[in-house]
Amino acid sequence: MTKDWLQWHRHYDTPNSSLAQRLIAVRRDLRRALAEAPCDSDGVVRMMSICAGEGRDVLPVLAEQDRGRPVKAILVELDPVLAQRACATITDLGLSGVEVRTADAGTIDTYLAEPRTHVLLACGVFGNITAADMRRTIATLPALLAADAIVIWTRGAQHADGDPSQDIRACFSEHAFTEMSFTGTADDTFRVGMHRFARPADVRPPQPGTRMFTFA
Repeated sequence: MTKDWLQWHRHYDTPNSSLAQRLIAVRRDLRRALAEAPCDSDGVVRMMSICAGEGRDVLPVLAEQDRGRPVKAILVELDPVLAQRACATITDLGLSGVEVRTADAGTIDTYLAEPRTHVLLACGVFGNITAADMRRTIATLPALLAADAIVIWTRGAQHADGDPSQDIRACFSEHAFTEMSFTGTADDTFRVGMHRFARPADVRPPQPGTRMFTFA
């Protein structure tokens, strides 16, 4: 049975829930990432959030950035209802330079027309795809990232075979990322990681038709 993502997002509204705690941690790391990430020659930070949902982790932080470094952001969300909610929040917050793209975040074709990004969020992704897709996604991310770009990701910590976030950390390390932070929620349910990409010289451009992941 397909997960009810509209129902899932309602858990954000429950005080002290695991998702509410995760949201606090992601927003904290995003503030740091936007302050420390590289930028274009005109000072603009390009940001991408994949499987962005309603944009709860991103949009309030961007509203705080109004007087900080300018940010051009793209939120990719396949569900049209969630995407519309993100659009409504953008309007309510009076944000500019933010686009919601109703598209499949799992295929590289969604990003081919975009310049390399400085900050990328993959929150709520790795817990909903296979381990093979997780490894494929991390291996593909360098084709989307500018030099010294920052990636923020999340993963549930509780699994019958141990903490799956350790495999994610190892995979980032294998693909020329250095860890900036790794934290958990107060209830020890989620992990939030932040990695910086040190671009090697041999990164290939995105290959059309490449699929990074499919939600299980």
